[in-house]
Amino acid sequence: MTTIHNLGFPRIGAQRELKFGLESYWKGASSRDALEALGAELRTRHWQQQAGLDLVPVGDFSFYDQVLDMSVTLGNLPERVRGFHGEALDNYFRVARGRSAESAEAHGGCCGGVAAGEMTKWFDTNYHYIVPELSAATIFKFDGTRLLAQLGEARQQGIKAKPVIIGPVTYLALAKAIDASDKLALLPQLLDVYAQLLETLANQGVDWVQVDEPILVTELDQDWQHAFNLAYHQLKACRPRLLVATYFGELKENRYLAANLPVAGLHVDATHGQEDVLSLLNLLPDHKVLSLGVINGRNIWKTDLNAVLDWLEPVATRLGERLWLAPSCSLLHVPVDLANEPKLDAEIRSWLAFAVQKLDELQLLARALREGRAAVQETLTAHAAVLAARRASPRVTNPAVQAAVAAIDADLGARKSGYAERAVVQAARLALPSFPTTTIGSFPQTAEIRQARSAHKAGTLDAADYEAAMRAEIARSVREQETLGLDVLVHGEAERNDMVEYFGEQLDGYAFSQAGWVQSYGSRCVKPPILFGDISRPRAMTVEWIAYAQSLTTKPMKGMLTGPVTILNWSFVRDDQPRSVSCKQLALAIRAEVLDLERAGVRIIQIDEAALREGLPLRRSEWRHYLDWAVESFRIAANGVQDETQIHTHMCYSEFNDIIAAIAGMDADVITIETSRSRMELLDAFEGFSYPNEIGPGVYDIHSPNIPSEEHIVGLMRKAAERIPAARLWVNPDCGLKTRQWAEVLPALRNMVAAARTLRAEALV
Repeated sequence: MTTIHNLGFPRIGAQRELKFGLESYWKGASSRDALEALGAELRTRHWQQQAGLDLVPVGDFSFYDQVLDMSVTLGNLPERVRGFHGEALDNYFRVARGRSAESAEAHGGCCGGVAAGEMTKWFDTNYHYIVPELSAATIFKFDGTRLLAQLGEARQQGIKAKPVIIGPVTYLALAKAIDASDKLALLPQLLDVYAQLLETLANQGVDWVQVDEPILVTELDQDWQHAFNLAYHQLKACRPRLLVATYFGELKENRYLAANLPVAGLHVDATHGQEDVLSLLNLLPDHKVLSLGVINGRNIWKTDLNAVLDWLEPVATRLGERLWLAPSCSLLHVPVDLANEPKLDAEIRSWLAFAVQKLDELQLLARALREGRAAVQETLTAHAAVLAARRASPRVTNPAVQAAVAAIDADLGARKSGYAERAVVQAARLALPSFPTTTIGSFPQTAEIRQARSAHKAGTLDAADYEAAMRAEIARSVREQETLGLDVLVHGEAERNDMVEYFGEQLDGYAFSQAGWVQSYGSRCVKPPILFGDISRPRAMTVEWIAYAQSLTTKPMKGMLTGPVTILNWSFVRDDQPRSVSCKQLALAIRAEVLDLERAGVRIIQIDEAALREGLPLRRSEWRHYLDWAVESFRIAANGVQDETQIHTHMCYSEFNDIIAAIAGMDADVITIETSRSRMELLDAFEGFSYPNEIGPGVYDIHSPNIPSEEHIVGLMRKAAERIPAARLWVNPDCGLKTRQWAEVLPALRNMVAAARTLRAEALV
């Protein structure tokens, strides 16, 4: 009998219950007990939704991030949080966001907060994790409190539990050495703690443990390959059976290594092609389980079940009980339940599968293997009819858009002059001081903004009143910025629900869910739009709002757009054409908006490409192809303007060293990047590469409620000036400010403006 299981389930709740519970606790409006009770309620509900599985993941629920959870389990929290009084959960939140609940900080003497842990993307997803910190002095110490508590809950509810942990090699690979130490030198000590963890689970009666090692789908040098062999040869003495889980790509040259690890089972992502599967059938020892991820855990389209069965049935015949089935990866990356989408277009809804529906598909596949296709033929036939209808739907294909993409040539992505010539013209036109100050785009989305948007969507606030409410918020943002003394202003984006969804709602080829939320980090949830067809822009999307904001001030007002690569990477993307084609369609749509803004007199246009690096293939050998079409798409969107128009772009949490040439190839006049949590270390990329254009290294960590001091900002900018000529430096926050409150934003920006004035007085330029 084929075993079916899951690698992980969305933790936020179908209605974002976890988000609201966390934010209530952090504000001091609810107790720690209430938050813990909410967590228990969500876990129970999610286990019930997985009740049809043979093994259910336990330990995949987190109050913030599973990597930070693993750091807690390993006793590896930064020294800076260890001296605080109070509960362990509060120190956990201090690492995640710089502080915990207001009441906890008052008790613990942490009113000013601490430096939050660095955050970056989980492989090539839009999920952020807190980077573990290591040094030569790191001492690991086992703490199984969290995992054992969740295991106990599951056992009481009769759950067939499979604990989930992050593997030791992936943990080390994702960690950051804060000194010059060798991370792999810590492996022997780390393995001792993993052995304690596994033996503790064995003592609780655990049979199988899922050990996530997604680093196996990347290119590994000999040292890291050796680390895998060392780790699992040592851990094979532990009693639980280990299922090493890889996902997000193919094993390729790591197949032999993965197949021969001394563990009881191996999970691979079979949605990326069957080459891994066919090779592993010959490489895998006869006793070992092969778990196949046959349902895409990262996208929302229905699976072609007949096509899967065509290649899976011979595999099942060969492996018998050694075959397990699962989604390709944790379902953390998709919404919870399509049943919560009654308003979604019925045709498009019929094409989709969210987490609950993906598990239904999994069970259908298992039944077909166990009983034969005839047992589920009616369902398979209906499923196939839906897929055929999607392929034939006229809503998917737009010949005019396809012709426009086919007509793209190199000239479309070229500026009229090089940066050096443009910079002179722009400086004369804009007349900005040295160290010009600006923000990244958004200002706080207040309760009043959200209420007005909800009322407008519900039909209780008409269009005229809604527009008036948004104009009032834009006017407030402009007024506050002028009072602060910022040099380049933004309109604050009051009218925008999300930097991707807002544009998708105005583009043909997109559909939208009402409750299709997924976690980005902590309490931050996003609702990715669904890119189902060819993309076109029927009308201007931002011009009216930006023109109104510019009418309120004589200072330059940035036009704010989301770039084509980011819109693509932060959408649920169609799976029936190459991503590069969809991206170029988006680029043409954004290009039209850029030119309309320029015609409206907007002198600075920011095109955010926050997710450029996120889309990189996990294997370096495949980067060139992606970067070629990603950079081309940005240039198509940005480079139709005159020399006098200054183009900005913004990127989130990115290691730039290895793609700096590609970033330079985008040829934006100004790039702003997130650097504050890395204490400007991300700017090391510019030491060995002479970046030609202007750059704004983020000096204010907007993901934390902590308010940076003027001295702190000055210190960061002095570090930046050691790597980049001061004449080409801007001063700005790390990212947009929509998730913060005005009470935090105003003093932080006041300090930022004061820091810029101090820097000008030092005559660094």
